[in-house]
Amino acid sequence: MKNIIPIAMTAALTLAACSDNNNVLLREEYDNSHNIVPFDRISFSDYVPAFEFAMAEADEAIELITGNRAKPDIRNTILALDRHDLRLRRLTNLLLNLRETNDCDSLSAVAEKVIPMLTARADDIYFNEALFKRIKLIYVDRKKGKYSPEELRVIEKYYNDFVRHGAMLKSDDQKKLKDINQELSTLEMTFGNNLRADANVDAPFVADTVTSLNGLPDNMIRAAVERGHSMGLGNKPVFPLIKSVMEPLLTYCQDHALRAKALDAYTKCCNSGNKNDNNDIVIKIAALRASKAELLGYKSYAELVLDETMAATPEAVDSFLRSLWAPAIKKAKNELWEMQNLSYRQLKWAPIEACDWYYWNDKLRTERLRIDMSDVQQFFEVNNARKGLFQCVEQLYGLKFKAATDVPKYHKDVEVYEVYENNGDYLGLVFFDFFARDGKSGGAWCTMFQEPVDEPFGRRQDAVVSVVCNFTPPSADMPCLLTFDDVQTMFHEFGHALNALFTKGSYLRTAGQVPNDYVEMPSQIMEHWAAEPDVLRSFAKHYKTNEVLPDNIIEQLRLCPQWGQGFAMTELLAASFVDLAWHSLPADTVITNVEEFETQVLKPLGLIPEIHPRYHSQYFSHIFDGGYAAGYYAYQWAEMLDCDAFAAFTETGDIYNKGIAKKFRTYCLAQLADCEPMEAYIKFRGQKPDIEHLLRYRGLK
Repeated sequence: MKNIIPIAMTAALTLAACSDNNNVLLREEYDNSHNIVPFDRISFSDYVPAFEFAMAEADEAIELITGNRAKPDIRNTILALDRHDLRLRRLTNLLLNLRETNDCDSLSAVAEKVIPMLTARADDIYFNEALFKRIKLIYVDRKKGKYSPEELRVIEKYYNDFVRHGAMLKSDDQKKLKDINQELSTLEMTFGNNLRADANVDAPFVADTVTSLNGLPDNMIRAAVERGHSMGLGNKPVFPLIKSVMEPLLTYCQDHALRAKALDAYTKCCNSGNKNDNNDIVIKIAALRASKAELLGYKSYAELVLDETMAATPEAVDSFLRSLWAPAIKKAKNELWEMQNLSYRQLKWAPIEACDWYYWNDKLRTERLRIDMSDVQQFFEVNNARKGLFQCVEQLYGLKFKAATDVPKYHKDVEVYEVYENNGDYLGLVFFDFFARDGKSGGAWCTMFQEPVDEPFGRRQDAVVSVVCNFTPPSADMPCLLTFDDVQTMFHEFGHALNALFTKGSYLRTAGQVPNDYVEMPSQIMEHWAAEPDVLRSFAKHYKTNEVLPDNIIEQLRLCPQWGQGFAMTELLAASFVDLAWHSLPADTVITNVEEFETQVLKPLGLIPEIHPRYHSQYFSHIFDGGYAAGYYAYQWAEMLDCDAFAAFTETGDIYNKGIAKKFRTYCLAQLADCEPMEAYIKFRGQKPDIEHLLRYRGLK
């Protein structure tokens, strides 16, 4: 199972002889069946030398390409470039993944040194005239060659990459661009460091007493108290300022005053004037990105980013968002009116404020749907949910899962599974890292330690995927119990994992590489199965009695995707409009106040004061250090795709329809290397996606 592609595609590199055998990061083989680096044997002092070696090795590979006197072709130039930095890619994945899950001062120091080096090296590649000349020669003559669709597409992608990164700029402008990229890499890294520090250590929300937390689940209270003890605050409960913690706190806490304090702390994350304040950083990042776009010939950074997406233009994104905004804000106002009526009936008079929305929405849902989500949580033990996920995927695609017992783990809570086809063929490895902890970024995501790619010589580099969440960890007398949203999150992130495991293609540049407004579709479609009765019955069992979740509650849970969607869609769209506005700024635009800028964007839309955007700019990690700049709309765009795609199953009357599943896997998850995503989607569905499925699914129509 050691399917590791050789580092050099031509001859053994002379640098290989210089490798430090005492540095665990530079070894080619490890004593486990999947050749995974033993995380516990990595020394922080190993990182920088390993990166320096890998960069020098990759640079020598580039010199071999540019020094080749043979006529440039897809093998000696495109394929060689595609494979030239495999060791460096693995090291980069390792560092970035561990920084998000096990961050500490030493690891942050490594990242602060290494990331600017990687940024500078990327610029050196794109500004390499000899390399670009070889790529351009292949590109210009591409129509004359007998290339496959995949080969033609990878040629065009690499050529466009170089152009979009400044290969055709004059040397003075390349110097300006390089300086901008360096400054951006530092600012983006600082933004993320500030956010982790403020949310987890320097400014988490601290409740005065345990008694003020009436209504919260016991396991959440225990975790908060344990966190307070670990921080030297005695019995004071402590809550990190992350969405996955704030939502249940605001939903279940019965104390209005405490909810108000909690929301105030959350919305002031990195916006309180302390050492982690991100206001100036946000303004600088937006300005630098606008300058970068102007250098490259674009009107705005949004125009630059969106040029290679399904949406294609800022105008198309704005139009798409507005098509959802009107029905969403209309429904949100109706939800507010209904919650206000309920509040009046129960308390005689209690105006709904922003801090009350989750709380009264839950009360209204309980009354209307006759389900108490805190009771439902007793049926969603984390291991049962994972087993239910596996069973669902097995029925859809015939996959098999086997616990990997000899694979190193980067944290004791991580579980690792081998994934196999139904015929026994090995697909890849998946890490599951479910629980919140200090040093771990908030939210949930799926990432890779090793990218999948087919080897032209018949071998394959298999995917090594990591699914990361921030569920409340189990305590001594209480297992990890998930909310229904948590269950959907688990299914969602594993959808990304499936995309990686199924990926086919001979080039890293195109195998599984899709724009942001497509990448969430394979994950979001899995949320549909998480709410299906047959799936829920397979794993939703009470953690004490083993009783299966009652059918009447299962039927009500199916309505959850429509419940509260005026609020949910409005807060998401508001954040998307803010993102688009930041990145639509022309160069030299002067912004002096982040909050005023957000107000100027949202006030004309008619956003009501009871709803905040899902993220304020100061802690909007997706767009300021997470790769979604000018792309936060992608979640709604991808939802249009996933709702339409799931309709292909439901229209047959069989959510496990094997024929539809095979087509979906083939065209939407695996074979995306030879055509653009919309073309691939049409091959699956026979037509472009219809937004009506999204509007109906979310109850907006």
